[in-house]
Amino acid sequence: MGAMTAASTGFHVPIIDISPYVRNGDPADKAVVAAQVDDAASSVGFMQIVGHEIPSAVIEEFTAVMDEFFALPLEVKKAYCRPQEINRGYAPPKSESLSLSPGSEAADRLNDFFEAFDVGVEAGEYPELDLPEEHYARNTWPDIEHFQAAVSAYFTEARRVAHTLTRIFADALDLPADFFEGFTDHSLDVLRMNNYALPPGAAELGDGNDGELTGMGEHTDDGIVTVLWADQVKGLQVLDKEGRWHDVTPADGALLINLGDLMARWTNERWMSTLHRVKPPVVNGTVERRRSAAYFHDGNIDARISTLPSCVGAGSRYSPITVGEHIGAKLAGARAGRPNPHGRREADRVRQVMRRGGMGQQ
Repeated sequence: MGAMTAASTGFHVPIIDISPYVRNGDPADKAVVAAQVDDAASSVGFMQIVGHEIPSAVIEEFTAVMDEFFALPLEVKKAYCRPQEINRGYAPPKSESLSLSPGSEAADRLNDFFEAFDVGVEAGEYPELDLPEEHYARNTWPDIEHFQAAVSAYFTEARRVAHTLTRIFADALDLPADFFEGFTDHSLDVLRMNNYALPPGAAELGDGNDGELTGMGEHTDDGIVTVLWADQVKGLQVLDKEGRWHDVTPADGALLINLGDLMARWTNERWMSTLHRVKPPVVNGTVERRRSAAYFHDGNIDARISTLPSCVGAGSRYSPITVGEHIGAKLAGARAGRPNPHGRREADRVRQVMRRGGMGQQ
């Protein structure tokens, strides 16, 4: 079924001002924010945050160099490709299928037409630790003036926001304030810059959202929390508990935040890892260009995730797993089409919601 409007269904992605945490404000104000995050995490799995205090100049310079890279000829961009198991560098259109990552059955083609460029935390940041190079790989930097400086500046700000959010999470879940620090002090974080467009002649397009046209297939995110900058072109769609898709566009100055599968595991699904996809509009036979940048805060590769004691209830839905095992299996599904042996629960949860919406494919 198609995406529905918020007005027709009452679906709402709340806007939350996190400035009391950014500025270390009054405890009463922090408690209000923590309660708002708990409600959004429990009911939607998505929220918008303002008061994050990322300087507008940092975002403007970051998006400018991102645009400059994606404007390069495809063959030039392909020179920055890395092996699929290395989460760095350029990913061309149709080199992935995100709908396979939760544990769905493998398919014979990779459909998602977005292109991306990834940078992440390097092992060299933690010389005292013996971190695996394939997961904490060196970054590849395009030969574009100011690209590394501008992207690194935004990466630093997004990392700060992610750690602020985990402090809020700790309060919302009645945990010690530093609970998540031991799981994220060498977090496997990646910034993925996305460009949704198709080169001329790449597909036959109608005047609407073509059913076979997938910007980014339906998926849940892998880790703890995702911090998403996105422009205000339509395309991002979020699935509600009834299996209905909804368009979600960020408010002015807001970042979109969603929880990943590891947080759903940790909280025994008290908090939601919500299925979402991207289907940019087709206008006059052309895909309307859309850009986004997702900062994935995934946790330490060796961290072992077990259900929080306060969330076990009648029993845990998940077996313990390390961050490395979980992330590796999901990436193998998205990029190599291999079934995810650890994703049975996630895949079942996705199928149940999709069935409620009449399969929810269109």
